Amino acid sequence: MGPVLAGVLQLLALIAALALAYVPLGNYMAKVYSSDKHWRVEKWIYKGIGANPNTEMRWPAYLRGVLAFSAVSVVFLYLLQRLQGHLPGSLGFKSIDPDQAFNTAVSFVTNTNWQSYYGEQAMGHVVQTAGLAVQNFVSAAVGIAVAVALVRGFARSRTGELGNFWSDLVRGVTRILLPLSVVAAIVLVACGAIQNFSGIHEVGQFMGGHQQWNGGAVASQEAIKEVGTNGGGYFNANSAHPFENPTPFTNLFEIFLLLVIPFALTRTFGIMVGSIRQGYAILATMATIWVGFIALMMWTEFAHHGPALQIAGGAMEGKETRFGVGASSIFAVSTTLTSTGAVDSFHSSFTGLGGGITMLGMQLGEIAPGGTGSGLYGMLVMAIIAVFIAGLMVGRTPEYLGKKIGTREIKFAACYILITPALVLIFTAAAMALPTPGHSMTNSGAHGFSEILYAYSSAANNNGSAFAGLNADTQWFNSTLGLAMVLGRFLPMVFVLALAGSLAEQKPVPATAGTLRTEKPLFTGLLVGAILIITGLTYFPALALGPLAEGLAS
Repeated sequence: MGPVLAGVLQLLALIAALALAYVPLGNYMAKVYSSDKHWRVEKWIYKGIGANPNTEMRWPAYLRGVLAFSAVSVVFLYLLQRLQGHLPGSLGFKSIDPDQAFNTAVSFVTNTNWQSYYGEQAMGHVVQTAGLAVQNFVSAAVGIAVAVALVRGFARSRTGELGNFWSDLVRGVTRILLPLSVVAAIVLVACGAIQNFSGIHEVGQFMGGHQQWNGGAVASQEAIKEVGTNGGGYFNANSAHPFENPTPFTNLFEIFLLLVIPFALTRTFGIMVGSIRQGYAILATMATIWVGFIALMMWTEFAHHGPALQIAGGAMEGKETRFGVGASSIFAVSTTLTSTGAVDSFHSSFTGLGGGITMLGMQLGEIAPGGTGSGLYGMLVMAIIAVFIAGLMVGRTPEYLGKKIGTREIKFAACYILITPALVLIFTAAAMALPTPGHSMTNSGAHGFSEILYAYSSAANNNGSAFAGLNADTQWFNSTLGLAMVLGRFLPMVFVLALAGSLAEQKPVPATAGTLRTEKPLFTGLLVGAILIITGLTYFPALALGPLAEGLAS
């Protein structure tokens, strides 16, 4: 079997698995967020945190819950790292420096999981399990909660109430993320991923020195890392490490895990707004972009330019031989089109155009299918923009799901889509203009510029993957990337929740002959075009200086 055929067959198997999980998981999540009953363990949690899960919240109160919980999480994780040297189970590792502790705390709380450190050489068992793993669960649950709040904004009318943040947060963890992660961890352990609390072991000689490995609760961390579209790994090699991702099957399984909730949430959306076909339209948009990006990636990485690539069967530099070009391409596209950031290959070693595809996937806003929750609410904001554009073309007030898209709604949507590009481009320009940040670049020219652009695209879009050629463990990058993560996560949430509140206050508008049918393929095509055009106009000059210049020169 040729490598191209193997890659295509893996893609088809992945699509089949996602299709099988789509309906039951989507239905289940809709039931979770529509139920008025609380599990006993959930009642204990509400009592412990002093929250009333039955109190409906308007969008300012919902937002205060999101921000307060996230702020407390940042402080807790920061202090845990700063005290690591005094905690049991630290494996002898010292406390984390202030700038790196800030960067890591912000990274995991914002669901970015950017790591400017070697996981196996910096974090002990307590920080990994009580700190990082916990944030993998709750940060993902926060994203789903905000998405559900926006969906309720479309589904409800003549009320500003969007549900209860604390109830949505706890249910996301106890009823969705935790059960899926337990099953996934068992599968990973059965396939060879490690799960222990062992210390540091010397395993042999390596290039004249001693090689050491430490154990850890790797399989359980890996499970929620993918299920919650987090991305932070125990080891610096991330999902390319055999302790995290031992076989081609686990590789495909991990891709499935990082995609299954974001895709299934479109079904949840359709059920909650009372139109399954609307969910299918959003799903079709996401799937079209995802499959298209994978096809482009495979084409660039399988292209044979020179004898070395011909012998290897594709651009194998930086890729695991046990996965190959096809599986690595699927993983790279899936992890950058979601907010996962896990990697099973080094994106810096991809072809120039291949690296550009990973970068563009993040710059789209990670909406195909995006992160847990963040992908859905990002796509719904883009749907509002597409409906507005269609309304301008035919000269009538735009409507979406029975709600008028007026001046107030379009301002919220416009602010949402402008925040992240502004962060990416401003921070990239500052890093290139100042003398010190440039010293962190391993390469010069177009590829060096791509390292900087990729880092800020990853941070501001809460992805977390890296181009692997940039030394980001400096005060400048730890601070500015941390700031980009915070602003890139929470400023968009402000406008999403404000938009949800505005939509919930409206009364339904009856459909007429002039209403754009947003469940039809025509709208799907319009939405795909709007996403690509808006992103292209925003980022094309920067991409032309980096990956496009490198790709055309090779």
